[in-house]
Amino acid sequence: MARPRARLANRLRIIGGRHRGRRLSFPDQPGLRPTPDRVRETLFNWVAPLIEGARCLDLFAGSGALGFEALSRGAGEVVMVERAAAVARQLRANAKRLGAANLQVHEADALVWLEQGSEQLFDLVFLDPPFAEGLLAPAITGLDRHGWLAPEARVYLEAQVQSGFPPLPLSWELIRDKTAGQVRYGLIRVSPF
Repeated sequence: MARPRARLANRLRIIGGRHRGRRLSFPDQPGLRPTPDRVRETLFNWVAPLIEGARCLDLFAGSGALGFEALSRGAGEVVMVERAAAVARQLRANAKRLGAANLQVHEADALVWLEQGSEQLFDLVFLDPPFAEGLLAPAITGLDRHGWLAPEARVYLEAQVQSGFPPLPLSWELIRDKTAGQVRYGLIRVSPF
């Protein structure tokens, strides 16, 4: 029996870098909402000095807005993790459209994926999980406990304003913090011990 095809009614635009202006499609999926252009512009202004050649993790990739933006702006490698099969397929298709050989998509539950640990460390991590699922705190714990972060790594957090950010590990320092509408977003610097 053939799988039902996901409808591709949604589009996002890459706002900076070599793929600026390119439009990418993504399927309808509950809880999937790309980070708005204005928030992405602020985030990438914050990390501009760090992005060139950085190894980036888009942990709850969804539309891929953050990972594709990082790639467009010169990231050395981008790893996306997405649990929904149709969404992961579209991320791969979009990477192919962009000719992104340095982008990998893993179809997996992000929290389970984090448990495996990694020998290759990430310089920049994007944490923008579906708001209603309570995934931000366990994702922070997984990153911190399982050795995913390079010394002085940066971690981007996005949450609903009313729920805010969960408590952070001692080595994590909130260095930027803003709100846009109903979204609170911030940038963390992770200090090595």
